[in-house]
Amino acid sequence: MSQRFAAKVALITGAASGIGRATTLRLVGEGATVFAVDLDAERLKETASLADGTVTTRTADVSDPATCAAVVQECVDAYSRIDVLGNIAGVARSDHFTELTVEQYRRLMGVNVDACFFLSQAAMPYLLETGGNIINIASSAGLVGQAYTVAYCASKGAVIQMTRALAMEYVKRGIRVNAIAPGVIDTPLIQKWEFPADVEVDLLMRYAPLRNAGEAEDVASLFAYVASDEGRSIHGAVLSVDNGMAAG
Repeated sequence: MSQRFAAKVALITGAASGIGRATTLRLVGEGATVFAVDLDAERLKETASLADGTVTTRTADVSDPATCAAVVQECVDAYSRIDVLGNIAGVARSDHFTELTVEQYRRLMGVNVDACFFLSQAAMPYLLETGGNIINIASSAGLVGQAYTVAYCASKGAVIQMTRALAMEYVKRGIRVNAIAPGVIDTPLIQKWEFPADVEVDLLMRYAPLRNAGEAEDVASLFAYVASDEGRSIHGAVLSVDNGMAAG
């Protein structure tokens, strides 16, 4: 495998499973040192054990702004730099709109939106030093409306607009900011997805991929390309990995 990330440091959230784990392993395989963050300590250790390279693990709830700042500082203290920030941690749920509680809404927004904002804010000075880049994991749900996931769609739409706005603000500063919008990817998050009772099945058809569900490695492969020097002209983009779900 090529060594596109030799001597580079990546901070990856959501690294315990799914897209976060696949991305961690892909970057390590290409020479990166990865500071891997997740709330699930046991599965995070498992990710590190699967890596053929340097992975430092940090258990953290990235929905908390102070924790985001601490995580970034610890990464810099350990490795003196950050070249890539991968905001991959995410939560999802499906509810009838009027039944979603305040606590459930706040949790979803905290992990999906607040973490992207505060991690990016804390990491920005270091990314400017290295000419690094940020990649946010959004979703096809941020591009098209989907029944029974109003809060999730809103959170991923916010991630997409945050990406675009940040890209414009820093377009002259030597860093890049992009988003990847997966559709149905075979990950633990999707495997555990449950819809509420009494849904209208025809409204769920947009969830059905036009082909088989993608793999986490599909997203990790694109992530690695965009984050590498080969992706140097990609800035402010929202790249779909969804087998055509958002095309119609």
